[in-house]
Amino acid sequence: MTPLISVVVPVYKAKNCLDELYSRLVSSLEIVSKNFEIILVEDCGQDGSWEKIEEMSLYDKRVKGFQFSRNFGQHYGITAGLDHAEGDWIVVMDCDLQDRPEEIPRLYEKALEGFDIVLALRGKRKDPLVKRITSEIFYKFFSYLADVKFDGDSGNFRIMSRQAVDSFRDMREKLRFFGALVSWMGFKTTSIQAQHSSRYDGKSSYTYRALFKLASETIIAYSDKPLRLSIRFGFLMSFLSLIYGIYVLTYSWLNGVTVPGWTSLIVSLYLIGGVIIFNLGIIGVYVGKTFDESKKRPLYIIGKRTHQK
Repeated sequence: MTPLISVVVPVYKAKNCLDELYSRLVSSLEIVSKNFEIILVEDCGQDGSWEKIEEMSLYDKRVKGFQFSRNFGQHYGITAGLDHAEGDWIVVMDCDLQDRPEEIPRLYEKALEGFDIVLALRGKRKDPLVKRITSEIFYKFFSYLADVKFDGDSGNFRIMSRQAVDSFRDMREKLRFFGALVSWMGFKTTSIQAQHSSRYDGKSSYTYRALFKLASETIIAYSDKPLRLSIRFGFLMSFLSLIYGIYVLTYSWLNGVTVPGWTSLIVSLYLIGGVIIFNLGIIGVYVGKTFDESKKRPLYIIGKRTHQK
């Protein structure tokens, strides 16, 4: 029987969360229907999470576990879960219980009003102040450079229709950012205010370096705006140089003296050289990502699973 609801959860170093996650998911999903599945995609955290998932799947056949052959990342975990989800409605959430399973019946109820996607807005986030500030800056910067309207308050927690998930499966580009891909599809979307909880255990695996890498790769993957901005900056530099050149010639003609300019000349050369190298770097990154896409490698590789196809 086709499940009514599938819940997709990427798992990374979350062994101590899994029992509580399973218990609260079952309690919340059974309010809607007993016909559901829980898909846990373990990203090789090497902390015993996979062994716990295997135990849970033996106890409850509605729990389906997949383990990657190596660490691929959270957004690839979501992609793998959606690729294997069979439900009419699919919920995506994180494993640390900051996304509350108790919100799932509300998401489902709202979706039945005629929406393909319902986002769970986090409102007042239970994250450290520094993380909240940097996250807000990132999403504003990302929305501007990537030309994608993305609400950072939504996170990954949402419910999606079968049609929306099937369309998401068709997008196989290597650089994955789940929220932006879903936003790009344009399905009828709404949101509800959901309570955001503190992490049940452990700490975020996203370092600032990892977040910066994700931000830069995502911007490059979803827009050519950095290239267009570099062109505008180049024109601006040329225009200012022209104005300065006219000023130097005019000053020299009116005063009959040569304007001292060794320092300004050297500074200008270094500035222009830096701009050229910077622009070449941007172009090189785009070329490199194009090369990665041309390889046509699979987005992820499943190493183990708790059930047969």
